[in-house]
Amino acid sequence: MVTASVDHIDFLVPVRVGSLVVLRSSVNRVFRTSMEVGVKVWVEDYIQGKREHVASAHLTFVAVDGIGGRLVVPQVIAETEEQRRRYEDAGRRRETRRAERERRLKAASKI
Repeated sequence: MVTASVDHIDFLVPVRVGSLVVLRSSVNRVFRTSMEVGVKVWVEDYIQGKREHVASAHLTFVAVDGIGGRLVVPQVIAETEEQRRRYEDAGRRRETRRAERERRLKAASKI
């Protein structure tokens, strides 16, 4: 897999040296040769028992073989209501990413 894109990300709170960082990720949807993975990050102060949300992002990965050709990715099955919501949201984000990429390509061709 190679990283194709990372959606907008804002860091909401600082992470200090020595902090415990917790990441949770899920495959939201698999397309033909790509997948969207949602990632949420927290910083945890285990002494004070406090956890703060640091950042969230959606990453797109593309499956490739050893010479850069694309590989078909096995589908995931959304079983729970939350998984179905993430699945549908991933489809909408994909269309938004495609439209934005087209807009940037058109703007770049005018330069």
